[in-house]
Amino acid sequence: MLSTYTPRDLQIEKRDLKFGREIEPTRWWHSGDPGRTAFFNALSSTFPVGEKFFMTAVRHYRDGTPEPLRSQIDDFLYQESMHSREHVVFNRQAQDVGYNIAPLEDRARRTIAWVKRRSPLQQLAATCALEHFTATLAHDALADPEHLAGATDEAKRLWQWHAMEEIEHKAVAFDTYLHATRHMTPFRRWLKRSLVMCLTTIRFHYVIFRNTADLLRQDGRNDFATWRKLLAYLYRRPGTLRLLLLGVFTYMRPGFHPWQLDDRALLAQAQAALEAGEPKAHAA
Repeated sequence: MLSTYTPRDLQIEKRDLKFGREIEPTRWWHSGDPGRTAFFNALSSTFPVGEKFFMTAVRHYRDGTPEPLRSQIDDFLYQESMHSREHVVFNRQAQDVGYNIAPLEDRARRTIAWVKRRSPLQQLAATCALEHFTATLAHDALADPEHLAGATDEAKRLWQWHAMEEIEHKAVAFDTYLHATRHMTPFRRWLKRSLVMCLTTIRFHYVIFRNTADLLRQDGRNDFATWRKLLAYLYRRPGTLRLLLLGVFTYMRPGFHPWQLDDRALLAQAQAALEAGEPKAHAA
């Protein structure tokens, strides 16, 4: 395998935690705001099918990878399965308060079906791109509390736990891609992942904004005032999607690796909060 920046002592923990089983769901759970709630619900609606796709794309190359990457893939698969399970519950709670999530899930499913018609290597490259999105969102969510400020306690705990584990396994798909493309020239390897990132960025924004609009329409709030407030949140302060787009340019730099941003200190803080009960979670 090509050289990697992944820390040799990195631990990808297997946590079996459950969230939201014992609470009454809230319709506008993020700050009482329909726009922020719709955005995060739109994001969550893509996770179960998306994370199953990630697992399939990475598992395809598992048997040919050396240690410690092979064990990291196993840990990645476990974490992603837990994320899928918990977001199924989270999405069901959105349904319980009156949202129709099925069209959003169908849109994500159609997008994944389109990607699955590509080669296994292209599917892996798409996984790398989307894992970079989740790692970027995860870092920002943990580094700046304003991203989740105003969310209900249990929703905040779920998203913080998810963010922490996305940071832990942020390089597994990328290191698998490096191994799978080890016989390519550096330029060809970079070109393939960069082109796939461009397409993935466009498709990601299309799906998320269509999903968000669907939910706002169900609330009767798909209007200029709601979108102006939401876009200010997403692109100004705290700038969730503005930071994600900046992360795209970082990813497309030749020689990029996810662990060139060593955020283990941030991860340790989140782990300490988890162990202290903040965020509180219900062990399985």
